[in-house]
Amino acid sequence: MKKLVLALLAVLMATAVLSGCGGGGDKTVTVASKDFTEQFILGEMYSLMLENAGYTVERKLNLGGTPVTQQALLDGEIDLYPEYTGTGLLTVLKLGVMSDPQAVYDTVKADYQEQFSLVWLDPAPMNNTQALAMTKDRAAELGITTFSDMVAHADELVLIGPPEFVEREDGIPGLKRVYGDFEFKDILTVDPGLRYQALLNGEADVVVAFGTDGELAAYDLLSLQDDKGLYPPYQVAPVVRQAVLDEHEDIAEILNSLAPLLTDSTMQRLNNEVSGNGREPDEVAREFLIEQGLIDG
Repeated sequence: MKKLVLALLAVLMATAVLSGCGGGGDKTVTVASKDFTEQFILGEMYSLMLENAGYTVERKLNLGGTPVTQQALLDGEIDLYPEYTGTGLLTVLKLGVMSDPQAVYDTVKADYQEQFSLVWLDPAPMNNTQALAMTKDRAAELGITTFSDMVAHADELVLIGPPEFVEREDGIPGLKRVYGDFEFKDILTVDPGLRYQALLNGEADVVVAFGTDGELAAYDLLSLQDDKGLYPPYQVAPVVRQAVLDEHEDIAEILNSLAPLLTDSTMQRLNNEVSGNGREPDEVAREFLIEQGLIDG
């Protein structure tokens, strides 16, 4: 009898230990990012915060552009990555432009859940809107301050940007839809990390930019005014597979704690630490999270 009781106690203890490990399941998540500086930093932030909470994180940073990361999420190859509300609205859902940030977020949140079983967590206040920028000297030379001005001089201008800008709805097709048919003198497609140097070297006149790019401030560039309202807000948030949140509900609380801290000026500074000062994204992400008390030092 004593042996039976001891055996039952051993089984109960083993069960308790196993149920305590991993919160009732395997605490391994795969975090991805797209292929540019800000995404590397955000992907590292998500990874570090989850690791600090006891998760094992598999990183697939620098995975590719929007179509690649979105498909990987749908295929279950990754569990979450940072996405922008405007990109979700235009590129993924292929809906019309909306200017109200809350309306855009509510729309992508509802439609992603319904169509893809994907969940948008809380958005950050930062707005990494698509932008087009020029050096101030070149813009002044041609009298360009707005997208409309740029279109009027398009046949004199070389545009440089990532390959997907040529085909995305919030790229060339969107520009032509809102600002009329026009053709640039040339369009150079390059890795995102090479855009600004080519602009500064005089190889291009207009660069495809983003509102939180550190280079805009570092190089004193002119961000052209989107005078006809082509672009919606581009707030960033983690997009997570519903199945992952069903198993690990705490992921939402962990990552949502970061959102309020990511303002335009904060992201410009962090981006410039990597793209301008040559630091590693994981180092910059870790330093920021420790400063904010979000992970252990």
